Amino acid sequence: MGFETARHLASLGMHVIIAGNEREEGTAAVRKIDEEGIEGKAEFVFMDLTSLKSVRQFVQTFTDRGLPLHVLVNNAGTMLVPEGQTEDGFEFHFGLNYLGHFLLTNLLLDLLKRSGRLGCCSRIVNTSSATHYAGVLDMDDLNKRLCYSSHGAYSQSKLALVLFTYYLQEQLTAGGFPLTVNAVDPGMVDTALYNNLWSLAQALKKPVAKILFRTPAEGASTAIYTAAASEMEGVGGCYLYNGQKTQSLDVSYNSELQAKLWKKSCELVGLQES
Repeated sequence: MGFETARHLASLGMHVIIAGNEREEGTAAVRKIDEEGIEGKAEFVFMDLTSLKSVRQFVQTFTDRGLPLHVLVNNAGTMLVPEGQTEDGFEFHFGLNYLGHFLLTNLLLDLLKRSGRLGCCSRIVNTSSATHYAGVLDMDDLNKRLCYSSHGAYSQSKLALVLFTYYLQEQLTAGGFPLTVNAVDPGMVDTALYNNLWSLAQALKKPVAKILFRTPAEGASTAIYTAAASEMEGVGGCYLYNGQKTQSLDVSYNSELQAKLWKKSCELVGLQES
């Protein structure tokens, strides 16, 4: 989905930077986009979202170039992996799917604010998932050390992204900044995310995928719409599925929980709470 998003945004004339931890895959994606002879351009820059140090290095490298930033799509993710930790000691789903994006977004926030203007807001798109509806945010055990379940860890990370989206939009609106943030649900997409299913589930998935699963291009469509459509100008604080505003899990609208998660997230990644 990341490739399809990058390809489409580049086709709209944007300068797209693909940030990821797979150099070979990223370079191949850029080459494929360039071969299409589109109006925009793409490039790959290394960043490992499981490493707070790597995220900080990427942001420093990017900001040193003096480029504006009009759209940030937080698309990277992992799903249903065995229990493990990032190099900073966070549960892997929580660290990669949520905390890495939380730090990246906050470090780029001032640039995003400066790049937008009235009538042409900058945009942040957070890729969540329908699994957030099953998510439970345990503020006392965000790293799932007491009881680990890969599905529970994944759904918690996706719920955290929705809470983060809503809280951030509240701050942006209160400050009158030309920047919006929304969360999107791509649906069930036939990607490598499902490689971590156990073997029988893998075998059963293959014949079903072509019928029930979306292609990566179809899965990316809502993120692309949210990032680029004129109808989304100035619209923030939404959860979108199939290009439509949709109700997210009830608890995701809990402003007290949003604030608690924001404060805790700042502590975990070493940011001063704003």
